[in-house]
Amino acid sequence: MMAWASFPDPLSAGRYLAMGLMVLTGAAMQGVGGLGYAMFCAPLAAIFFPELVPGPLLAVGAPLALLAYLRERDALNGHVAAATLAGRVIGTFAATGLLVYFSASALSILFAVLILIAVTLSTIGWRVQPTTANLSIAGVASGIMGTITAAGGPPFAIAMQHLAPPTMRSTLGVVFFAGTIVSIMALAWVGKMGAQEWWYFAVLLPWMLVGFFASNRLARHVSRTAIRQWLLGTAAVSACVILLKIWL
Repeated sequence: MMAWASFPDPLSAGRYLAMGLMVLTGAAMQGVGGLGYAMFCAPLAAIFFPELVPGPLLAVGAPLALLAYLRERDALNGHVAAATLAGRVIGTFAATGLLVYFSASALSILFAVLILIAVTLSTIGWRVQPTTANLSIAGVASGIMGTITAAGGPPFAIAMQHLAPPTMRSTLGVVFFAGTIVSIMALAWVGKMGAQEWWYFAVLLPWMLVGFFASNRLARHVSRTAIRQWLLGTAAVSACVILLKIWL
């Protein structure tokens, strides 16, 4: 089979195409809805492209998050971003303490069930206001869930479902970019982000850019209601995937 490249590891054209289409689709989903890249790509990569998990996927996600913020930076609400980021940092540290007393599986089940309950209540009329307190709580929950399950988006989907889409996307861009940079630094520190991981990042970056820029036009034409439905659907699917992984 034809090799697409020879450094540091041969990659067939077919395998490269499949990886690229996966990244392109995830980037377009996130460009429109603010969430979706990690939820879409991570499960597929874990099954079909384990060499991309976690470093290369995280590395591609960093500029994706930055582009999402830059595209709609004028819509960024500083108070929203600060509250969300502060909660995320606190939640990340809190997760390490919780894991001393509870198993990762137990915490994952708890959060997944709570997310499904919140999604159900939201669909029947419960309205979560994007207040500073609620966004901080969502940040804490996201930090804990992201550390334990690698799925930190669902709490944001619940708390931000009624924000204006541009504000939501730019805020999530800031939060995900900051969180991803920290994660990449940690991976590099422990030797899990080396030459091969950066090579995969380099060859997949163009696909991410195509997916994101394809979302520019789509994002302008998707209604606020559709974005809310996308956020709730993404949260529900993520929670179900977490429960399924534990069950299996």
